Amino acid sequence: MHTIMLMNAKGGCGKTTLATNLATWFADDGAKVAIADHDPQGSALDWLEARQDYEGIPEIAAIDAVNGPARTPRGTDYLIIDAPAGIHGKEINTRLRRVDTMIMPVLPSPLDIRACQRYLKELRKNSRIARGQLRVGVVANRVRENTRAFHELEAFLDGLEIPFLGTLRESQNYIRAAETGLGIFELAPSQVYADVVQWDDIIDWLNEK
Repeated sequence: MHTIMLMNAKGGCGKTTLATNLATWFADDGAKVAIADHDPQGSALDWLEARQDYEGIPEIAAIDAVNGPARTPRGTDYLIIDAPAGIHGKEINTRLRRVDTMIMPVLPSPLDIRACQRYLKELRKNSRIARGQLRVGVVANRVRENTRAFHELEAFLDGLEIPFLGTLRESQNYIRAAETGLGIFELAPSQVYADVVQWDDIIDWLNEK
């Protein structure tokens, strides 16, 4: 089982958006997928509940890790963990103990860039990350290209010692997907092509051995 955690100390950066869309990518590819929602807001669970209104789309298992035991269904190929904001100190080590890959979404704003810098310093103290046992990548989220904020974020991420996986543009398609319980890959292809192609490098990195 491949365990992927979406984590950032700062809230509102798009962890749930990445978690739900990664889950649909792997589920649509035929994998058995579960989402563990560790965030008290329960946004991923709300999305999964909305998903039940559809027939003919792949099932994604829901794990309420806040109000119950986080038991992963047997035979799960991918466990996607939507982590809460504000994880620091020893709790980082606890959360990352059984994680294979961590992705940190970052927004294009000076506040988010500074928060990301501080958090990456904290993450590097984790022994599994330091030894390369846990892969970490960063994604620029809700980006408006050709803006000063984006270019500043891009320059910052390009200078990191960890992989910058790519950018996801600010798009109403993500809002539509979140409301309906679908993934960006399950909407009409003609409407989402510009969004879908931005996931290629992220998925390729996740699939690297």
